Amino acid sequence: MKNICIIIPQESVPAAIVDPRYMFSTINQFLAEAGKEPAFHIQLAGLTPQVMLNNGCFSVNTDVNYRNAAKPDLIIIPALSGSMKATIELNKEYLPWIREQYKSGAEVASLCLGAFLLASTGLLDGKECSTHWLFANEFRGMFPNVTLTDGSIITEADGLYSSGGASSYWNLLLWLIEKYTDRELAVRAAKFFAIDIDRKSQSPFIMFNGQKKHEDKPIKDAQEYIEQNVTDKISVDELADRFAIGARQFNRRFKKATNNTPAEYIQRVKIEAAKKQLENTRKNINEVMYEVGYTDVKSFRSVFKKLTGLSPNDYKHKYNKETGG
Repeated sequence: MKNICIIIPQESVPAAIVDPRYMFSTINQFLAEAGKEPAFHIQLAGLTPQVMLNNGCFSVNTDVNYRNAAKPDLIIIPALSGSMKATIELNKEYLPWIREQYKSGAEVASLCLGAFLLASTGLLDGKECSTHWLFANEFRGMFPNVTLTDGSIITEADGLYSSGGASSYWNLLLWLIEKYTDRELAVRAAKFFAIDIDRKSQSPFIMFNGQKKHEDKPIKDAQEYIEQNVTDKISVDELADRFAIGARQFNRRFKKATNNTPAEYIQRVKIEAAKKQLENTRKNINEVMYEVGYTDVKSFRSVFKKLTGLSPNDYKHKYNKETGG
């Protein structure tokens, strides 16, 4: 039997505590119905006997103080809320314990923004990680030694697991169920909870919002110029000339400030504009393509699918009400 320890951080998201407990308990129920022994011993572990969440709207009664929890095979860090820096400070007591348990053989899984707490342990340094796409820039700023994988639903690195944004953690939970039991139980759980078991990417849900929390004004001006001239074909050399910066230095400063090369940034801005057109208008794919400055259908479709995980046509059908999305 695997010991599952779900820690209850201050400022954690209630659903991200309830859902994993429910998932692992449901597997035990499936096994009981088949006359088999449970696969999981599940404990809610906290700093205090009761943890108040959402400004006191919810309370969680823990099963045990985290220091007294049964030696965990898997530690689950739920999603966090509020200011990430402040929330990490509230929960810093967990950090040495998580490191100690990992070094003693426990695996650790973070759900959504729980990745911020996991990264704060230092265990992810030099490794890959997933988190909510909306917080990607903040995560990279706080943890430059961790490689954040854009768009990933699940990331695994040496027994450290993380999920993408919001409901993506259900896919990580299913993945862990399959790892610790078998595919049959994972499929049954997927059907019970109505989850697409093999969803691999959160790319279709990402809304690109260029990283502007930096102090390099010419680069910020360049970003705004790109965004205000989405229909134009803009070259990197043109941008460098316009803002009086050598091309090599411009590329370097742009990448440092935004975590994108200028060419990547131009692509992302154009595709984000195309997505909005596909979501909200009756324009066909070619009309949308021309309006965001593309003239080659093959190139547009290729870049669109690379950034969203869907073809333009599939994206339109998924999100445009007029087409039945």
